[in-house]
Amino acid sequence: MEFEQLKAACLACTKCGLCATRTNVVFGDGAPNAEVMFIGEGPGQHEDEQGLPFVGRSGQLLDRYLEAIGLSRSSNVFIANIVKCRPPQNRDPLPEEWDACLPWLREQFRLIQPKIVVCLGRIAAQRIIRPDFSVTKEHGQWTRKNGVWFTATLHPAALLRSPSKKPEAFEDYVALREKIREVCSRTYPG
Repeated sequence: MEFEQLKAACLACTKCGLCATRTNVVFGDGAPNAEVMFIGEGPGQHEDEQGLPFVGRSGQLLDRYLEAIGLSRSSNVFIANIVKCRPPQNRDPLPEEWDACLPWLREQFRLIQPKIVVCLGRIAAQRIIRPDFSVTKEHGQWTRKNGVWFTATLHPAALLRSPSKKPEAFEDYVALREKIREVCSRTYPG
């Protein structure tokens, strides 16, 4: 399946009950050939309204961090969520909702073939890296699985609630820039 076919199929998904309450499926955004992929938990209200990931205040903060290290969702990263539809009242996704959406993320991963995956927040890190991952204690640490480097950082929404943690989160992005220079060949031109 090609990328646009995958997107079209995902946008028509009715595999779980979230399809009844969504405004838009939030497939993802960015370069389909990105070497760096960011993965969050699921869309919120602004994302559901616009059909794009991380577009509210937390998305603006994420974009500022990306820009500071030479990244952009329009050119050299791809941003997705595990769950593609907004759970009502932003509740945590239910296990059956995770399970219904995971094949979409797996197929995105297969097509994009990132060299680096950055989990945004605890829930994404626990689903992607390992179930007992502590994002407050282990953010910025690297794990390699099947040739792909994985890390996690504090969720941008958590940083808006606790601004004192912004400097330590920014350190994660600086470390990400160094890892990109080490393992990626196309992310930074020249």
